[in-house]
Amino acid sequence: MNPDLLRTDDGRHQRIIGLPTLMKMAVSDQDLTPVGAALLERAQQDPHDANALMDLSIVLQLRGERDVALAVQGEALQMQRLYRYGGNEVVGIRVLVLMGGGDLMANMPIEFLVEDSDVALFLLYILPGEKLPQELPQHDILFVALAESDQNHQLLLQLNSQLEGWPRPVINPPHRIIHLSRDGASALLQGLPGVLMPLTVRMNRHDLESLCRGEFPITRVLADGAFPVILRPVDSHAGHGLAKLDTPAAITGYLADASEDDFYISRFVDYSGPDKMFRKCRVALIQGRSYVGHMAVSARWMVHYLNADMLENASNRMEEERFMACFDDEFALRHAEAFQAITQRVGLEYLGIDCAETKDGELLIFEIDNSMVVHAMDPVEVFPYKQPAMCKLFGAFRQMLIDRMTGANQ
Repeated sequence: MNPDLLRTDDGRHQRIIGLPTLMKMAVSDQDLTPVGAALLERAQQDPHDANALMDLSIVLQLRGERDVALAVQGEALQMQRLYRYGGNEVVGIRVLVLMGGGDLMANMPIEFLVEDSDVALFLLYILPGEKLPQELPQHDILFVALAESDQNHQLLLQLNSQLEGWPRPVINPPHRIIHLSRDGASALLQGLPGVLMPLTVRMNRHDLESLCRGEFPITRVLADGAFPVILRPVDSHAGHGLAKLDTPAAITGYLADASEDDFYISRFVDYSGPDKMFRKCRVALIQGRSYVGHMAVSARWMVHYLNADMLENASNRMEEERFMACFDDEFALRHAEAFQAITQRVGLEYLGIDCAETKDGELLIFEIDNSMVVHAMDPVEVFPYKQPAMCKLFGAFRQMLIDRMTGANQ
């Protein structure tokens, strides 16, 4: 790698604004147009201002202009691969974060976990087939932030050998991340005590069409399978393309509207409560201990926090408030054995889990991922109860960094 790509432009250009600030503006419905215009002007006035281009790429993604955003990001990475984020005037912990190019789903948004702290992040973007540079910024810890995806698969494989014998502690090593595909995760978690994650299988369009025509039963694909099933495109997130299909024939209509060629299929589990409502929570496992990120309540089975009427429904917020306040003594305690088993099986020091409880009281896993968004962006005036829980989670993340840096808990 060209050494010039490793400058961070500290003192020469404005530091990157960063994802947390820009996303907070977006979720609070602030107009990002003036910000984007100012960043574009900066880049035009100084063609070497890669920081402006990286921030502009984020703004464009948040505005839904993905293709243009990735082109702008590519321009930035052509001139600079290393970007600094965070760290107070007195830096306590220096973290080298390995990332890959791509959209906002390509990497763990680690910036949210260290915002306004003494943790300085050096975000190093790497490319397939490229060796890690010999000269790197001084760091206390190396953190692999690449998400599992088809796009990142080759990067994770090459990093696996490049990080052998690394002179600093490595958190979330690539050979562990690579098993977190939806089908890989479901295979990994089978048979754990108190855990239910339905088998998930990757299928291409041709095989799904054969299933539609009744050429083989669903049980040939899913040992635990029966309709209804859940179908989604590979590498999709936030409910994109996610559907519950009640019969093989329904798959035909689904495929007619889908442009993708590869999908994940699993059986549907009805996890509604006695009141017919669905409850789904996000948990971060940090050094094996569980911390709550949020809990959403919805009348719909496909629960995402943004579609669960949490902002508009005071009753839902009251339930979430109680859930978060009692999390350690109730939900976390009930599923302590399951969380511990997941930690040991997956082998990551930081892991996100989207989960619920089955009617039988098991921990129902929807997804495990090293790159889930955990944040404190929700308006404090509406969600004041979230701040203590998020401060606790962020504190645990920082303590994990300290423990690895000092060799504690090893």
